[in-house]
This record gives sequence, C-alpha cells and structure tokens, in this order.
Amino acid sequence: MRKIIHIDMDCFYAAVEMRDNPALRDKPIAVGGAANARGVLTTCNYAARKFGCHSAMPTARAFSLCPDLVLLPVAMDKYRAVSSDIHTIFRQYTDCIEPLSLDEAYLDVTDSAHCQGSATLIAQAIRNEIAKQLHLSASAGVAPNKFLAKVASDWRKPNGQFVIPPEAIDNFMVPLPVKKIPGVGKVTAEKLHDKGIATCGDLQAFSKATLIEMLGKFGQSLYHYCRGEDERPVEPTRIRKSLSVENTYLQDLTTLEACQKRLPDLYAELEVRLEKQAKRDIHKQFIKIKFADFTQITRECVVEALQLDTFIALLSHIETELMQPVRLIGVGVRFAPITPDAQKQGALF
Repeated sequence: MRKIIHIDMDCFYAAVEMRDNPALRDKPIAVGGAANARGVLTTCNYAARKFGCHSAMPTARAFSLCPDLVLLPVAMDKYRAVSSDIHTIFRQYTDCIEPLSLDEAYLDVTDSAHCQGSATLIAQAIRNEIAKQLHLSASAGVAPNKFLAKVASDWRKPNGQFVIPPEAIDNFMVPLPVKKIPGVGKVTAEKLHDKGIATCGDLQAFSKATLIEMLGKFGQSLYHYCRGEDERPVEPTRIRKSLSVENTYLQDLTTLEACQKRLPDLYAELEVRLEKQAKRDIHKQFIKIKFADFTQITRECVVEALQLDTFIALLSHIETELMQPVRLIGVGVRFAPITPDAQKQGALF
C-alpha cells in the first residue's frame, strides 16, 4: 500500500505578493494580465474570491465584479524561486517528487523513515516548515494513491489537511460528487447529469464498457476513479507530451485571412521554444481557436515534420466555424511516445 501526499499551495502567486507586501493582506488582489490588453487572472486571493473572481477569468470581468481589486503583474522569476525553496523542503522527506506546477506536487513517502513513517505526520511537518521558513500556507491530501490525495488536498482549503485511509475509501467515494473528480469539467459533468449521475456511487452502477461508450477513453479512467482506484506511480521525471504557444489579440480577428496572417509569428515562436527542448520526434501538429464568446475548438493531424503549411491547412479546415470573431490562436505539437529503451538511454547519456 503506497503513501501519497499531494501538496497544493494556497493562492500561490497572490500569497507570495501578500507576504512581500503586508499592506495587501486585507485587500482583494489578483495576479494577471491587464484588462485593456484582454488579460486574464492567473490567480487571486480569498478576499477577491468572495466577489466571484477566479483564475482564468478575464481581468475586465474581474474588475466589474470587484471594482477595488488590486491587480499585480505576473512575476514569474520570483514565483519560481519560491517554488524551488518549497521543493528543498520536500526533499528533506523524500526524493520521490512529481511536480505538477510551481505550486503543487505529489510526494511518495511510502519508504520514508521520517515521523515514524507516518504520511500524515510528514504532510503536517512539511506544511509547518513551509509556514515557518517561507511564511506561506499549504494544503495537503494524504491517501494510498494520487487521485485520492489530490481530491483530499482540496477538502480543507485553505491551510488544511485531510487524510483518506485505505479502510475509509469505499465510504468516502460513494457520496463524492462526480464534479470533484479531476478531469471532469463542465461539459462532462453535464453529460453525466443528463444520465442521472451526480455522485461516484451513481457512477459505480455503470460498466466500464458503458462509460467508455459514453465518454471515450476518459470513461475507463472514471470507472476506476469512482471506486477510488489509481495505479499511477509518482513520477519524479515527467516527460513532456506536447508543446504550444498562443496569443490573445487586442482586437478580435473577423476573417480567415486575418487569422492566417497571425500564423507565421506563432510558428516562429514555436520553433524557438522547440529549439530549447531536448530533441524529440513530432507526431502531430494542432491548432487551437478561442472565439469571442470563449468557446474554443482544436484541430490536429499526424505529421512527419513541423511545417507552417500544416497549420495553414488546419486553419482552413475550420473555416466554417470562423463565422464569429476570434480572440485567441494557439499552435502546437504533440511528441511521439518515448520507448522504455529510449528513456533508459537518455538517462544514461
């Protein structure tokens, strides 16, 4: 039985800013792009959330909800430095760490001798060290697998901790709302609701084949998640599966030609980012379009090599959808899977 901890920093970017400027502590603040540049919020503190603000919200909308919102620019170098300090604390307890972002990570403490081997006590010790050394708060979930640990870390936010022991899994899962399952977004939740599925207990009544028929590959994952099952290991070295760049335009693009003119610059930026990565074979190219109403579509195709013409062709294939204004265009690639032998050789050299 594994012992997994999921650590999630509380409103990380905003918390760092409040720590560094105590005058901001009692004010609603957000970190993100400017409203007049069609920016979006990266995160916001809990005072701002009381007004309905949240991450990925357009900044202009956030100001309409909270006129007194204090908006701060993203200071990524500072956040990376703090994240590095957090990981230094993690490594005091285990080397098996899988970062998910700057502000969250999985830790496998199954074989850790710290705190008499108690994952619960290790999670508390890590949170105490983060508070003592960095003056920031973190929430933690402790469970026998990654899925449950992630669900648990959100249970008592902010600055809380929740443990799901093996013997409590069945009772915990039955009433759990399906929307609490990571990966179940608004569209999937609506599909499940239409089938009368509101909880994981409801979901358990469906066979794996039925769920796959309903939701494709994700249906197989849901079959196991709704039972609290997850065999994924904590992976200290995560292999990048894709790479992309995108841009939100100050003025909506209203024609196919206007969209096409933006592709060369996006393509050039993508090439620069690819040059900074270890050499990988490209399996697919894809393009993402976000419309003025914030709906979006993605189109992709299998390729042998990166080409600008492929993005132009993909854009042409969605010409019929371009009847409404476009606010964002993204282009990217998906890498070919790395074989186990290739992974070993890469690590060796």
